[in-house]
Amino acid sequence: MGGIALLARAAGHRVTGCDANVYPPMSTQLEEQGIALINGYGSEQLALSPDLYVVGNAVSRGNPLLEEILDRNLPYTSGPQWLADNVLRDKWVLAVAGTHGKTTTTSMLAWILEYAGLKPGFLIGGVAQDFGVSARLTDMPFFVIEADEYDTAFCDKRSKFIHYRPRTAILNNLEYDHADIFPDLAAIETQFHHLVRTMPRSGLVVANGAEASLARVLERGCWSSVERFNTADGWQAVEGRADGRFSVSRGGHVLGETRLELAGAHNQANAMAAMLAARHVGVPIEQGLAAIAQFKGVKRRLEIRGVAKGVTVYDDFAHHPTAIEATIAGLRQRIGTSGRILAVLEPRSNTMKLGTMKSALAASLSGADRVFCYNDKLGWDVAEVLRPLGSLANTFDKIDGLVEAVCAAALPGDHVLVMSNGGFGGVHQKLLEMLAS
Repeated sequence: MGGIALLARAAGHRVTGCDANVYPPMSTQLEEQGIALINGYGSEQLALSPDLYVVGNAVSRGNPLLEEILDRNLPYTSGPQWLADNVLRDKWVLAVAGTHGKTTTTSMLAWILEYAGLKPGFLIGGVAQDFGVSARLTDMPFFVIEADEYDTAFCDKRSKFIHYRPRTAILNNLEYDHADIFPDLAAIETQFHHLVRTMPRSGLVVANGAEASLARVLERGCWSSVERFNTADGWQAVEGRADGRFSVSRGGHVLGETRLELAGAHNQANAMAAMLAARHVGVPIEQGLAAIAQFKGVKRRLEIRGVAKGVTVYDDFAHHPTAIEATIAGLRQRIGTSGRILAVLEPRSNTMKLGTMKSALAASLSGADRVFCYNDKLGWDVAEVLRPLGSLANTFDKIDGLVEAVCAAALPGDHVLVMSNGGFGGVHQKLLEMLAS
């Protein structure tokens, strides 16, 4: 929604926004762009008399501002619908969908097109380091968008990406997630099938060939061309040395090599997908390789927040067990055996709060040397779930207690990996300040 606000402002509108709890980097970005932020959903905001209310999917019935909008029959729309009507209609849309890696892959794709001189518009669910913003509107024909399968709004329970009608789509991976709105994996596969059904014959689906779930999606019907990666007889990102270098091959034939600053084989696969999508709009693989070598990354994706007394503190958005495991593995690849990984986790997503993925949590954290988990009003016993990790795992119901325990355990050369899809009570800065003192 913050990105949509930026696009609306760039289109010439006056924009304000409200939320229950805004936090960096989005709050900082909005303030820098001159967009007023209002904390809370008080009905007194009707006094602003806007021409249109754009309602995000975090807003549900019972919200005081929404109830007043409905009672007074005021004009409103959803964020994705506003995008479709006002931004995407005349664009060549390149959409990036998948359970994991959407933000990073979308940022990579936008950067490759930028590097190639195509100056795309974009909407990303995070702040790309190469652009400094999460959204941009341009007069060029290409628009890159992070395509989320979560539902659209209180009034529209279709997945957001159904509104985007891409000509190029990356299907990166597909696992069960969003247990608060989808009963099972098959229900999410149906939404991906609906996305594919909106694409033209001249379109291209870039699909992860190693994912059985995506194979099932495409088997239900696909009317566009398909390029597969992560397959032995197709496109592959072949991992090289530990310094982040990898090569791109097709059918076993190496086409070139590059170096990616981001750690992990999953990020190299993300880069492969982004290069294939860019190729669809005319960017050669060789130019894509050159662009990837210059890619800086995304805030909150293994982002170093600071170093204090020889201890490095990272911020990462991982919150699904698969992403947690991949993030720890990526950091281990980056640091080698030079220090311990202290994983600090807030199970904050709706899926994690429901306990749907709790059986996979301990295994996903097993690559860390120590685990510190924040237990904030969860409906399940975190300590019991992490019991397989033994004395290496501890749980806390107060952030200050967690910070003290991490700092007491940390040694010079250690790496503290904080993982949450929220603000986590400013825990990163608290860690750095206590470590420094």
